[in-house]
Parts: sequence; C-alpha cells; structure tokens
Amino acid sequence: MTQPHSTDFSPAPSLARVLRGNLCAGCGGCALAAPGKVRMEMAPPGYLRPRQLAALSTQENATIEQICPGLGQTVAADGRTDDILWGPYETMEAGHSTDETLRFTASSGGGLSALLVHLLDTGAIDAVIQTAADSQIPVANTTVISTTREQVLAAAGSRYGPSAPLAGLDGPLNSDKRYAFVGKPCDVAALRALEAIDPRVRARIPVMLSFFCAGVPSQTGAEKVLEKLGTTLPRTKAFRYRGQGWPGRTVATLKDDRELSMTYHESWGGVLSAHTQLRCKLCADGTGKAADIVCADAWESDANGYPIFEEKQGTSLIVARTPTGVALLKAAKAAGRLKTEAFDVSELRNIQPGQLGRRQALVARLAGLRCMARPIPRYRGLHLMAAARTGRLPFLLKNFIGIFRRALLGRI
Repeated sequence: MTQPHSTDFSPAPSLARVLRGNLCAGCGGCALAAPGKVRMEMAPPGYLRPRQLAALSTQENATIEQICPGLGQTVAADGRTDDILWGPYETMEAGHSTDETLRFTASSGGGLSALLVHLLDTGAIDAVIQTAADSQIPVANTTVISTTREQVLAAAGSRYGPSAPLAGLDGPLNSDKRYAFVGKPCDVAALRALEAIDPRVRARIPVMLSFFCAGVPSQTGAEKVLEKLGTTLPRTKAFRYRGQGWPGRTVATLKDDRELSMTYHESWGGVLSAHTQLRCKLCADGTGKAADIVCADAWESDANGYPIFEEKQGTSLIVARTPTGVALLKAAKAAGRLKTEAFDVSELRNIQPGQLGRRQALVARLAGLRCMARPIPRYRGLHLMAAARTGRLPFLLKNFIGIFRRALLGRI
C-alpha cells in the first residue's frame, strides 16, 4: 500500500497488515470493496498498490479482510478430486482451439480464448472482462470489456506485468449484463471470496476463468527486457510478451516500426522472473484453484523431464474445476470450438517445474518470515504441509534460510 494523501485518518487495519508484510498481490479487490476510498496506483519499482484516500467503514474493512489474497485464501474440495499440488478439479484435458488464428495468436493453444468466443457467440454472456495491453504504456496493462471475437483476439496472449482487474468491477456488478471474468489466480480467488458475501457477483459474473501464473513482474522488469533488446520505453509503441507462436517470442515494436525480439526463455527466464513481487513468492495457488476453468501451457518435456520451449503449434492444458467449468468445456467441444484429449495429472510435475517448486517451498518460506515476526497469508485447504513433504530437505532448508536472511537484512 502506498501512504495516504493526508493524516486525518488511520490506515484500515486490513490494509495496514498487508503493508506491514508487503503482501499485496495488486488485484484491486480493496478498491472494489471501498470505491472512492481506495485507489490503485503504480508504486516503485513498478507494482500496482492501493492508496487509501479516506477512512474505511467497519464493513469495508471486513470485506477486504475476507477477500484480500494477500491476507489469505480458503479452498474447499467439495467432493472433487483434490490433488495435493494442483488443487481440486473435475476434469483435466489437453487440446487447442480449432480456430487457427486464435491458436497462433494466444500464448498456448488458444484454449482460453476459444472458450470466451464460445460464451459470447452462444449468448451465455454479454461480455468478457479481461486484461489487454495499455495503449499509452506498451509494457503495462489495462482492463477491457470484450464483446466480439475480434476483441478477444486483440487481448489474447500473456501479459507479464501488473494488473488490477477487480478495481473497476463496480460498474459491471451494478449493470444488467452477464460477464465472464478472466484474471490471475489471485484475482479470481478474491472475486470468488466476494461471491460468498455479495450476491451481485453470482448474478453478474457467472463464469470465472484463469491461467497458471508464475508471478507478477514489476514494470521495471519489462523495462529491463527493453534494455536487453537495446531500446527504451519512450522509443517503444507496442510490446508483446508472448503469443504469435508457441511459446512465441517477446517482441518490442519501435516507433519507427522496427521490431526487436528475444525468446520466451530469455525474457521470462533471464529477466522477468527475477522481478516478481514478494506475494507471488508466497503464493499457494499459482494454478487458479478458485476458477471454473483454468488454462496453461501443456509443454512437452525432454529426456530429463524439463519443458521444451521450441516453437511449434500451441497446446493448452484445460482444467475444469467446477460443474460450471465442466459444462462449458463440454459445450465448447460439442460446438467444435476445441479439440482435446485426456491429460494425465502426473505429467504436470515435469512440464510445470516452477509451480511444483514454489508449492514445495512455501511452508519453508512462510516459516522463515514467521521467525522474523512478519505477517503472512492465512491459507486453508491448500495442503501446505503435504506439498512440502514432496520436496527434499536441502531444498526446504535453502528456502527457509534464504527468506529468513532477506527479512533479517531488510531486503523484503
């Protein structure tokens, strides 16, 4: 949280705890809970953070405490298959959009985009709330409302930067339209928690979709990518993190129309992953456990079990987590929007090593912060200890010592 503009009121207890632990995910849920009193702003080194503008009511503070993913998350299996590492789900498949343009433009196989187009074309929803590139700051993001295939296509592709899609949901929640919401796992977790206390959510947003997320890099991280490419933000008119192929190259289009690019492995693995915010390093849910459907890259792996990032036609992992998600996936396949096959959950260990490592390390990281008396998120139903037991002791000790040392030296 950034500091209040004035000192005639105290920070809300919920926001103060987030600030004290540097736990903000940047989702914008607090701005939705207290419209006009909390505003999301860019703060150094380039993360979206809430600024409190006025005193919050007891109810507003309580709502933030219930929905803020920085403060915690609760997941209930409710009779579903509940994998220790990957969470509750009904079905897990791999496939791709049958629309070749969507498949090529999207970050993986176009599975998520195909589902959105199906929802729009069948009239199941009126519009999609999703994240797209900011027209003013090419590396930044903005929340858009899409009502056509062309608009969904324009927003397709991963955006590895800060976004706060919940901050502007007051309008849609007070409208007479029905929306599909697409957001990071923490965005969907907050919205699902709000659904339990605000009937507008279920009425106005009947479908929530997400994707596997490895963390939110700062805007500074994107500027470092530009620096590696040999350019700067003022010289750049468009920036694509991924897409137009699988995994797709990172491309900066300059104002003189020249294009500079690097591989996904070079941009994410070499630059952006080093700039993710602390809350992402403490995430118990990078796989969208609160969503109806979550999509990811169904990478192939090499002989050593590591993902292969060679360019090829994209394939999406499609995880239907709820009955709503199952019905949507079946309908999209029946309509010819998606072509899929069964997927073995055991393969995820190889093709998602980053997600696996973070889940295994989480208890050690949280313990290191607790030893320094720092606030940590409260997780329920996310099998933290069971996930830790799948990791090796030296790995856990390394993560415990690493975060303890950072906290001790004031580097968090």
